Amino acid sequence: MDDSQNKPSKRRAVIIGAGPVGCLTAISFAKTLGWDVELYEARQDIRLPAAKATAQQRSINLAISSRGLAALQTIDPAATSRFLETVVPMRGRMIHDLYGNQDSQSYDPNGQCINSIDRALLNEGLLNEALSQPNIRIFFRHKVQSVDFDKRGMIVHDEDGDKSVSVNFDLCVGTDGTYSIIRRQMMRVVRMDYQQQYLPHEYLELKMPAGLDVEGKPKFLLDPNHLHIWPRHSFMLIALPNQDMTFTCTLFAPMNDFETLTTEENIVSWFGAHFPDALSLIGTESLLEQFARNPRSSLMTLKASYPFIIARLIIVSILQANPYHYKDRAVILGDAAHSMVPFYGQGLNCGLEDVRVLTILLQEAQVESTFISDASDDPRLAAALSRYSETRHEDLDAISDLAMNNFVEMRHLVTTPVFLLRKAVDNFLFSLSSHSPVTWASLSPVLSRIPFPTSRPGGWLPLYTMVTFRPDISYATARKKAERQSQLLTNAGVLGSLTLGAASLFAGWMALYHRTRGH
Repeated sequence: MDDSQNKPSKRRAVIIGAGPVGCLTAISFAKTLGWDVELYEARQDIRLPAAKATAQQRSINLAISSRGLAALQTIDPAATSRFLETVVPMRGRMIHDLYGNQDSQSYDPNGQCINSIDRALLNEGLLNEALSQPNIRIFFRHKVQSVDFDKRGMIVHDEDGDKSVSVNFDLCVGTDGTYSIIRRQMMRVVRMDYQQQYLPHEYLELKMPAGLDVEGKPKFLLDPNHLHIWPRHSFMLIALPNQDMTFTCTLFAPMNDFETLTTEENIVSWFGAHFPDALSLIGTESLLEQFARNPRSSLMTLKASYPFIIARLIIVSILQANPYHYKDRAVILGDAAHSMVPFYGQGLNCGLEDVRVLTILLQEAQVESTFISDASDDPRLAAALSRYSETRHEDLDAISDLAMNNFVEMRHLVTTPVFLLRKAVDNFLFSLSSHSPVTWASLSPVLSRIPFPTSRPGGWLPLYTMVTFRPDISYATARKKAERQSQLLTNAGVLGSLTLGAASLFAGWMALYHRTRGH
């Protein structure tokens, strides 16, 4: 027998989906963990001119914040620095009313920003970074047809060669988005509940052009350091800045409203009635052209969960099978596991954080980069994937729910006195209890070793601050702390009302007593 067959060889991870999450996963496995990586993408190379033309009809903006930046920094610091040179920082929301008046609402009491970044630019940058790694190979227009996880093999169709090829792997990672084929294949071998919910709203992308200054140079038509929102209760328009001085706008509205916009007159009349200042900046002809050309898209949220999760205390042994992985063979990340609505700006950030958390758990389990060919299972890898599933589920459930709740806040609550009062109280209590600001950059060293080092955050922290600017706090911890703080405010309000009521009753009784004695 040839002894070379028993020598350790590099493990092979196959990653399905070459979006930002898939590319960062490939970089992590190749650079941090030392595996050989093959990245398969069903679409054509996004760097090709034809792909760029198609992308212009879809959203070209992403809001990347501390969680996403922390994940990039821990895996590829040099790439993170390059990406930061291309972002447009947004320090708050700019609320537009029906009369064109604008009101700025800061995101963070310490002045931290979220960042508008070109979707294609981020994806291309990560793709180029992946291609620079000698142990990563990328295959475009290769569609997965079937996967046999137990045999560690899959069949992939090469669209250009019009042929099917067999691919072997040691680990399959599904980062192939909302309609993930890897998730569908896993559902054949894992007892996974699958929850998919469509919103009664759709969205349409629009472009606001750059203006010209007195010297004829491009300029922003709106303040570039804000995310602009036109909240109209059941629908809204938002706008994010681009480095070329344009804005990418997105109209979110109920399907029934879109169905009424069937003629040019209807479109212009409806848009002018609800967003007059935006109409003047986009331009009537451009608006009509974009309405006719750009597709309307659905909004949906997706959760993968174990069907008996509520019976945790009874069915402990069965809970070893968890939703996001299968044995030591497969795991799903990003939208493949938790597609969410975009209203907290955490879809991308959460997906990139998935990669950081998984990488840390694999390192903690001391999963090796080499593999003995006759070994059947790797208990370390299986344990790391199991721990990922068990610890990540609550966080993903929390942020999916928070994203849904934030839709109501953005399209309606931001204009209400109660919301503004609550935000003022939040910021006041935060200022009383906080110390120096905590930034993602200062947290990077510990975030490369510990998924969420702050399990019991102290002081008063606004929910938005915890979710957006504190990657050391898990989503689930942020939600629980926010719920406790909300209950404290509610109790304080009730107590205040009772105290005021009691004082009024006492004052009334005393007045009556004195009048009685006077008689």
